[in-house]
Amino acid sequence: MTALATTLQAFFTDRMARQRQVSPNTLAAYRDALRLLLVFAADKKGKEPSKLDIDDLDAPLISAFLDDLEHQRKNGARTRNARLAAIRSLFRYAALRHPDHAALIARVLAIPPKRFDRRLVTFLAEPEISALLAAPDLSTWTGRRDHTLFSLAAQTGLRASELIGLRCADVHLAAGAHVSCQGKGRKQRITPLTSGLVSTLRVWLAERGDPPGAPLFVTRSGKALSRDALEHRLAKYVQMAGGVCPTLMQKSVTMHVLRHSAAMRLLQAGIDTSVIALWLGHENVETTQVYLHADLAIKERALARTRPAETQPGRFRPTDKLLAFLEAL
Repeated sequence: MTALATTLQAFFTDRMARQRQVSPNTLAAYRDALRLLLVFAADKKGKEPSKLDIDDLDAPLISAFLDDLEHQRKNGARTRNARLAAIRSLFRYAALRHPDHAALIARVLAIPPKRFDRRLVTFLAEPEISALLAAPDLSTWTGRRDHTLFSLAAQTGLRASELIGLRCADVHLAAGAHVSCQGKGRKQRITPLTSGLVSTLRVWLAERGDPPGAPLFVTRSGKALSRDALEHRLAKYVQMAGGVCPTLMQKSVTMHVLRHSAAMRLLQAGIDTSVIALWLGHENVETTQVYLHADLAIKERALARTRPAETQPGRFRPTDKLLAFLEAL
């Protein structure tokens, strides 16, 4: 076997699995990135992937691979940067095992991530959340499951993977009702529940009637739901709720949008961003600052405090359609 093959195997079995003990999701992401790289390099070098060596994966080839991700596979800058992070992690590990390739490895590690535009987060307003949660048919088992699931997502802000991983025993409905989960980075956290959601979960748990270790949300066959299933169900209810609340159809609603909506609820209620970061399980408080940028009401309140004393409050509104046209140019 080549030095690259042995290093790659040791990277996953020794560094990723044993030393860092990464989550299955992280392992799968790194695996997919490096698999794509090996297939690309094998095609460019005319070799089988198992015959590739470290010298074959030089900086020009890595750069060409990243360009191919963007132009041929139509990956965005964030996906490109995630693939590059996996490659750089492998090469940092290779630097310890193969100092004779230090120059090549240094050039690969010098490839910078790509900058990208940061858009405002999408979130749902209260009428939109209400319309969405009213869409499931509560006369059916599936409807009651989906209503409970999306109600929990909108109130707690749990990630899709966290919702899927919940067990019946993770829901505590006594005094101090809360749900506990293992989040990103293996961090354990608990999230309080509102009284209305406690009632909904109590009814659902009674209907489930399964052992505490069973998944909280399952398919009709008893298997745990997948992320794709969550997104599919959510898209269905967005279409249904769009007839009642048309603004829903103007937004791309995903499970992560429900997470953003929970954060915006807290922010608009006056909760400090450091508390919201703990609520959502953010590693860094700065991650939570994106919600400040998205909330126009907070900015308007700040503007109202800074206006001159003799100025009447409110936004400027042209008094004539022609003036409005000119202002919009």
